[in-house]
Amino acid sequence: MSDRPGQGVVELVGDPDRYAAWTLVVDGFPQSHVDLDDPRYLEFEYVRRLGHLVDLAAPAGEPLRVLHLGGGGLTLARYVAATRPGSRQLAVDCDSALVDLVRRRLPLDQPGRRASKAGAGRIRIRVADARAILEHAAPGSFDLVIADLFAGGRTPAHLTSAEFTAAAARALAGPGIYAVNVGDGPPLAHARARVATVRSVFAHACLIAEPGVLHGRRFGNLVLAASSRELPVAGLARRAAADPFAGRVVHGSELDRFAAGARPITDVAAEPSPAPPADLFASTTSGRRSRRPA
Repeated sequence: MSDRPGQGVVELVGDPDRYAAWTLVVDGFPQSHVDLDDPRYLEFEYVRRLGHLVDLAAPAGEPLRVLHLGGGGLTLARYVAATRPGSRQLAVDCDSALVDLVRRRLPLDQPGRRASKAGAGRIRIRVADARAILEHAAPGSFDLVIADLFAGGRTPAHLTSAEFTAAAARALAGPGIYAVNVGDGPPLAHARARVATVRSVFAHACLIAEPGVLHGRRFGNLVLAASSRELPVAGLARRAAADPFAGRVVHGSELDRFAAGARPITDVAAEPSPAPPADLFASTTSGRRSRRPA
């Protein structure tokens, strides 16, 4: 199914293995996978790793205040609502037509679905620029800020800088976690710069990705997490290693080596993240599933 005529192509590609699941594809780039029957199910590997951060951010079931920058199909917002009932969430997306499509075709609240009405009702959605919302957020107003920001497969320049990261740090409560989905490929110059940027603001950071991506063998997703407190790296490592496509957690001295020589990105010098290879998402857009979209 497609929608939004005249404003780029948006498709909902049905999942042949899951009756009520859809992949949201925007201009050929898979944005989200949503299972309306089971919001706890996370198909894409990088989303699963963000889910690990959600699980370890606080004791199980404890409500969180979450800011989702880049709403997409609201996959993680649905996951938080299902696993942490009572959480207060705000999802931000700059594409009003996409938000309208998701509200109509992938509604948050459907009778008989597993997503609780109470949980789903606490998800607010705003159409706005992510940075504008972040810079106007009250200090300490969120426990978790998740940035999954892409346009045409690339993160816009103004959403990659130290200034943007500092705004995220201000919006977080003291022990809060900032999580970022970074798309990059060989030689990983952008990912290294993003690590340097986050470490210029936060005291602690780690990187989660598949070995093939970490070693610069292919383009893919790297989840970057940061906080003013120690991160749950041991728990993250166990969970990432058990994923269908096993991931590694890089932190401490290994992260020092990964980012060696990289400089923090500033607004003055910021550039969009690298474009993914043109054929990277061919299997998803043709209707076959891919667990590893960038």
